[in-house]
Amino acid sequence: MERKVFVLAGSATLTLAISPSLKGELRELNWVNWSEETRRFLEERVRKLKLLKKLDTMTKDSRLTEEDIMEIGAKINKGIAKRHGIKV
Repeated sequence: MERKVFVLAGSATLTLAISPSLKGELRELNWVNWSEETRRFLEERVRKLKLLKKLDTMTKDSRLTEEDIMEIGAKINKGIAKRHGIKV
């Protein structure tokens, strides 16, 4: 495996191993700034994981079933679609 080094915001370095085939694919897309793409991906992933952790904390004592949650989610999605003029 080849190691790639990415510099994140000038303050930290991340090294990861990638397969030779992935390296070839990245090389084919040589106009892409992979450091920036990786940084953005990691920032978004961290944001989502923090949100999931917060949701887990908020719902840890919930008595709702998965079915209840799916039903509530469907109603919310319909309301959002209606507000934005999207037919479902």
